[in-house]
Amino acid sequence: MRALRILLILVVILGGLFVIVDRVAVHFAEGKAADKLKSTEKLASTPDVSIEGFPFLTQLAGGSLDDVQVGIKDYQAATGTDGTTIRIDDLKADMKGVSFSGDYSSATADSATGTATVSYAELLKTSKSQPTEVVPGVQAQVVGLSDGGNGKIKVAIHITGSFLSIPVDQTTSVLSSVAVVNNKVEVHADSLPELAAISAADNRVRDVTDFSQAINQLPGGIKLDKVQAAPDGVRISVKGSDVRLAG
Repeated sequence: MRALRILLILVVILGGLFVIVDRVAVHFAEGKAADKLKSTEKLASTPDVSIEGFPFLTQLAGGSLDDVQVGIKDYQAATGTDGTTIRIDDLKADMKGVSFSGDYSSATADSATGTATVSYAELLKTSKSQPTEVVPGVQAQVVGLSDGGNGKIKVAIHITGSFLSIPVDQTTSVLSSVAVVNNKVEVHADSLPELAAISAADNRVRDVTDFSQAINQLPGGIKLDKVQAAPDGVRISVKGSDVRLAG
């Protein structure tokens, strides 16, 4: 009995030591992965990296991690080929089946899903809305974006000028639907503002109310999947396969 008791105590101690070593190892690996991701993606701040699952050392020995979660507070995504970017807030990605090279210089996930937010102010800024003539003498311009409720965006439009010698200066709004089309966030007015001065100029008004914003070069090559209006901005869902985390 004494020998059995000693054996059990040793098993408990060794088990405890293994857990401690495993947690220390995973913490170290998370820090290294975060530094590598910061460098690879040229991030302004160090991202959060969490390696899920236990034990970590067993996964490490097998050359693949079951689940790695990444959080990036502020990511500048390209909007085209001219070098302009759009700020993506609170990007959170869940990477499944992360394999890495023998020297740990590169890592690739079998699949990834995630969410992020683009503020309405950022979307308005990058869309670069310009005054557009909708009828002779009358111009319209998108001046504000906000939550319209029920998954819609409220688009504020300022109309100014002179129509038949009558001064026009007012701001109206429309509710718009938002969707992902060809890796772009597209905003489309459900109906156009009812104004006598522009009632016969639907196509020109559409040139103002409807717009799209490309969001390219997200981390690891993930792509836009879905989008929905929310109180704090446009919530986007992303997904990808064979996502390259580093290297």
